[in-house]
This record gives sequence, structure tokens and C-alpha cells, in this order.
Amino acid sequence: MDRFYMGCDVSKGYADFVVLNQRKNVVEKPFQMDDTFEGHNALTNFLSNFFIRYQKADLYVAVESTGGYEDNWYCLLLRLAEVHPMKVARLNPLVVKKHHEASMKRNVTDAISAENIASYLISYPEKVMYNQDTNFQRLCRQWNCTHLLQKQHSQLLNQLNLLLYQSHPGLLRYCKQSVPGWILALISRYPTASKLARARPATVAKIPSVTLEKAQAITNEAKKSVAAHVSETDEFMIVETVNQIKRLDSSIEAHKQHLRKECSFPEVDLLCSFTGIGWYSAIGLLINIVSIARFPTVKHLASYFGLHPIYRQSGDGSWGFHMSKQGRKKPREILFMVALSATVYNPIISKLYEDCLAKGMVKKAAMGVCMHKILRIVYGMLRTNKSFDPSIDEKNRSRIKADPRKKHCDKKRRFQSHDKMAPISRRQTNTRKKMEMNLEPQGTIDPINGVIQSLPQLNINQGRIQNQRKNELRQLGEILVEAMLEVGGK
Repeated sequence: MDRFYMGCDVSKGYADFVVLNQRKNVVEKPFQMDDTFEGHNALTNFLSNFFIRYQKADLYVAVESTGGYEDNWYCLLLRLAEVHPMKVARLNPLVVKKHHEASMKRNVTDAISAENIASYLISYPEKVMYNQDTNFQRLCRQWNCTHLLQKQHSQLLNQLNLLLYQSHPGLLRYCKQSVPGWILALISRYPTASKLARARPATVAKIPSVTLEKAQAITNEAKKSVAAHVSETDEFMIVETVNQIKRLDSSIEAHKQHLRKECSFPEVDLLCSFTGIGWYSAIGLLINIVSIARFPTVKHLASYFGLHPIYRQSGDGSWGFHMSKQGRKKPREILFMVALSATVYNPIISKLYEDCLAKGMVKKAAMGVCMHKILRIVYGMLRTNKSFDPSIDEKNRSRIKADPRKKHCDKKRRFQSHDKMAPISRRQTNTRKKMEMNLEPQGTIDPINGVIQSLPQLNINQGRIQNQRKNELRQLGEILVEAMLEVGGK
């Protein structure tokens, strides 16, 4: 049975198509169709005639993800796959781009891009997933829409803070963390400090969450306000900003409730069993993971989230470890907020966070370790379909402690040991001296398994010593300040 591959390069309003055989030869020259009713009918007729010509053929079709412009074509091809022997896939544009760069083609056109998509299907069949469910794509679009509304909400709050500084500076002390609801209700009635100064405390106290004592304090502060903006234009801007914030609040809440209704999956309750993951974060993680079967190991999932540590080494130079941060940014944002909550309310993650700080890590690096730990727990729960059990985590940790790693030997030098007469650089000479003294350099690299040792124990001890010295200097400074104050008082 013959196999053919069709690439579809989608643009706004139209798409380019090309069909290749298994040898990457062009079977059907590039053609273009519009994203209209007539264009979809033309593609349907083309595929019907194609399968009449090649009755014993399988067709593999792929489109690139273009932010939503490909959805009409993708859904059409999925419907046609129910009638014809076809398989449809949606590809990451980054992998197609890298495949195009590896082919050393210099020209870039829509027809060449369609050919690159079909060529990728032939070169990497094991990396392509066909006929995926579109439900998660729909939910992901709504998640992105909710995220955009939240971003606009934050921008409006920042704008409101600036307006309050100019028209109501005395109220900013109540907005340290966020703008509470009673502040919004207050400034919608009294947009400027001059209006609030003329208000009666008993009237202000009718606003929910405002007591009579607080109302008296607010009105007294308004009488002494140094606000410079008290015109009608300033009042209009403040009232309209407050109204927009309220509308966005109701819209965001409606989106969240709809997401909760549509994402009534058992996996959501499963993830919520971990302290620190709420239902909204669980839905966000599940929408981005889609199916845990896509990831053979937890390392693949960590790489998908961009949490895996990468190590750069070329020649005799090395640049140390850091989080890759590759891939989509939004999944990492969700996991960061989960880790931020778990470091406070989850004893396992809280202890891990404190241990990392005690080793000399900075706070963001320690937070990255917690994010990686939470992701491993999420992978285990979804893979085994079991709720979070702290005893399982403790059992795994004790098993790793009971089976320490063997002392690492450099497998790269298994055929020849280091030759002192080799014309190496000064940096490589120092590295080999450290290895002879049993002091590992900045990580050890295995050509097959990658990074073996993350950070040398020497750096961790140095971090502890530095923290101890900082604490001692801080205590000494406090003692000196107290002594100087006592002497000055006498």
C-alpha cells in the first residue's frame, strides 16, 4: 500500500498544499486554496479524486499551529478523515523550522513551507501524533482568553493606582497588596479627595466593609490631602477605570465558572488532592499536558515545561547549570504560582524549599527546585491515577537514600587516561588537576546520559559559610548600633 504525505501551510485567508511520496518526490505540485466555502469544497473534491486515482493509498496530512488560523482547515481534514483513509496532525512550527534549516534550503516561500511540512512527516514519523482530540484545543483557547482578561485587569489596577496617587493619595495605604472592593465602591462615589472631604462619615460607613471609625479616619485624611488632580476630567477617568475593573471581574469569573463546568474531568480532582493546587491551576496544568501518555518519562514532561536543567560545555569551557525556560511560558507561570502556594501550605515542599535555602541557593533557584518536584509529583499522580499520598513520596526518598550513587568515573576516558604531555589550555590543565584531587569541576557530563552531578559539594559548603558570615556581620552591626544609641543617650 502506497503512502503519500500532504503538507498544508496556512496563511490568513488561504493555504498552500503539496503532496509528496515516500521518497520525497512531488506527486501533486503546489496549489493554493482560499479559506472559504468554495475553497473547502475544492479541497474536498481534490481529495475525492485523489483517492480515486490511488485506491490503495494512505494519506498523511499535517498543518502548522498558527495561533488559530489553521483551525478551519484542521477540522475540515478531520471530517474528511472519517470518509477517506487519512490521518491528520497539527505540528509545532518550531520543529518544522529546524527541519527546514537542517535541509540547507535558502529560499522561503509558501509552497516551500508546505513541502517542508510534508517532508517532516516522512523524516520523523515517530514524533507525529495524528487525529488528536480538539476538545483540549477549545479549552486552551478559552484559557488563553481568560489569561488575557487577567492581564488587562492587572494593567487597569496599575493605572488606577497611579490615578489614586494623584487624586486620593491617602487611600493608597489600604492598597498595599491589591485594591479591595470597598475602595472601588468608595472612589466610584467619591472620585477625588475634595469630594470625600465633604462627605459625612455616617454616609461613607454605609459602604460594605467600612466601619464608622474607618469612615471618620478616611474623611479626616481627605481634608488634609495634598492631591493635585481634582478636576472633572480626573473624576471621569477614575470612575470609568473602576467600571472597567468591575466589568472585567465579572467577565473573568464567568470564564472561570465555564471552564470549571467544561473541565469536569476526574484528573482535576486528582490534582487537587495535592495541597497547593487549586481547581483553576489543576485545569490549567491539565489543559497544557493534555494526555500524560504523550510523555514516556517525567524528564520529557519537565522538558516540555522548560524546567529541565541544561549544561553548556564546549571544548574546555563550561558555563554551569541553569533552567532552560524553553517552550511555552504559560505552563511555567501556572506551576510557579502552585509552588508559591505550596512553599507555605504544603509541608513537603516547604521543607524542600528551606533545605535549598540552607544549602546556599538563592530564592528563585530554590523555587525552581520546588517547581520541578511538584511536576514530578503531578506526573506520578496522573500516571498511576492515584491521589497524592505523602507516604509514597517518603518511601521513594528513603529508597534513594538507601541506594547511594556509585563514585563517578569518567567514561569518556575509558580508552586512554589523561596525558600530561597533551597540548591543552590552561583552563583544561586546572580542570584535570581538580579531578586528580577528587574535586569535581562544575558538573560532570556523561556523553550518553547527560549530566551526572549537578553542583559540587564544595560550592554548597561555601554558600553555607557565606550565609553564616552574613548573619554574624548583621548581628554585630545591630550590637554596634545599640551601643552607639546607649552612648548617645547618656
